[in-house]
Amino acid sequence: MQIASAKTILIADDEEDLRLLVQVTLENPSYQILTAVDGCGAVEAIHAGIPDLLILDWMMPGLNGCEVVKLLRQNPDTARIPIVMLTAKDGIEPREELASLDIAGYLVKPFSPLELIQTVREILG
Repeated sequence: MQIASAKTILIADDEEDLRLLVQVTLENPSYQILTAVDGCGAVEAIHAGIPDLLILDWMMPGLNGCEVVKLLRQNPDTARIPIVMLTAKDGIEPREELASLDIAGYLVKPFSPLELIQTVREILG
């Protein structure tokens, strides 16, 4: 059952197991969860309806997460979507690259489900 004021969260990750883990972790009547298998699918889903939050994998075939962010930020209709990037990359260089993007935050894989929930709550309120 979906409640009228449910926030829409789009999860885009090419790894089915991780996509499912994020989806199951966030399942809650307060959220409507949508999924995409890659960056192109995320962009298509967003053009069909702008989500309240995008959880986006960095490394995907086709359009990677950084490319998706740059595309979305160029369009006034999608420029303000909060984005959380998921990445297996850690260290100074990836953090600097992520800091250069206009995103709400990022989680380094493997991350805890509680960390994910806390991040989403901080962004969506």
